[in-house]
Amino acid sequence: MLQVLSRPEPGPARVAGMSESTRVAGMLEAVREAAARDLRPVVAKVDAEGFYPEAALRAFGAAGAYRSHLPEGDRADLWGAIQASAAAGEHCLSTAFCMWCQDALAWYLGCSDNAGLRNGLGREVAAGTVLGGTGLSNPMKTFFGIEQIRLKGERVAGGYRVTGALPWVSNLGDGHCFAIVFARPEGRYAMAIVRAGQEGVSLVDGGRFLALDGSGTYGVQLRNVFVPDEDLLADPIDGYLKRIRAGFVLMQTGMGIGVVRACIALMREVERPLGHVNRYLDVQPDDVAGQLAALEAEVAALSATPFDPDPAYWRRVVTARLAASELAVAAAHHAMLHCGARGYVQTGAAQRRLREAYFVAIVTPAVKQLKKMLADMDA
Repeated sequence: MLQVLSRPEPGPARVAGMSESTRVAGMLEAVREAAARDLRPVVAKVDAEGFYPEAALRAFGAAGAYRSHLPEGDRADLWGAIQASAAAGEHCLSTAFCMWCQDALAWYLGCSDNAGLRNGLGREVAAGTVLGGTGLSNPMKTFFGIEQIRLKGERVAGGYRVTGALPWVSNLGDGHCFAIVFARPEGRYAMAIVRAGQEGVSLVDGGRFLALDGSGTYGVQLRNVFVPDEDLLADPIDGYLKRIRAGFVLMQTGMGIGVVRACIALMREVERPLGHVNRYLDVQPDDVAGQLAALEAEVAALSATPFDPDPAYWRRVVTARLAASELAVAAAHHAMLHCGARGYVQTGAAQRRLREAYFVAIVTPAVKQLKKMLADMDA
């Protein structure tokens, strides 16, 4: 069993005399500069060739993108991390998704009672010197009655032996790590960190996607993998899952916000050449911008209290995540209509944004799962 060593210690060192809002503003400026320098030039390569933008991801870490949301005791604010991934998403959703993977991994580590793991690997992940993924798609579906758990663990001296396979885990590569949830023999669950390349862990080709091929996504096979107690995030997972779930879901809204911002920009770009006919379309960029502003205000408010145990708060989180999916798809649809044929060519930005937006709607928790979760709450 995981020994509870202490409550989480404060996050990364703070600069004396500097307000949190000033720190976040500085981080976001650095992220935007890194996005323009390291991401924008390779966006077409990411989309067309499945290029993994590792240099940009590490630059975002150096800018502080993966640490502003880490908890200090029972307090945390996710809004800075969400805005950072949205800034990358204005250029490339695949990269914003990788940032969410990194943010989620840092969140798991920062929320763990395992002080050794939190203060060792946790600091490296928060700095972007170690990259990695979440591995929670299957368990998130399992906990809401959609799938069966795919990983099983057997207790052995000093840890567990874990076997099973996950069809897709993202933001992976040589030297990367990721989280797993596995069933214990008596039916409860534990959560741990696993490293790509360790004995028994294999990354396999996960197939080509309509978009997001540059996200470092692989199938993962675990064959009798030894997971030492030192690498356990939580065992059992029950209370820990409630601590991390709002952050896991809410930070995904950054992807949607980034796509919507990009789609509004595309619609505005064609106002001068096509405005004389686009004005007859039912939805205009100002309409989408108004919906986005309302979504951002709600997400910012929810981001300030990610450990709120009130069921009404959790319902608002799920509702906001659903709204981000639906608005992303709608905004991309309207951007395509506004851009017309120039957006429909193979290199057109509008068709790329449409493909990307559907990912926001199908990544776990997908629209259908979110709707099921809300229905279950009502029941």
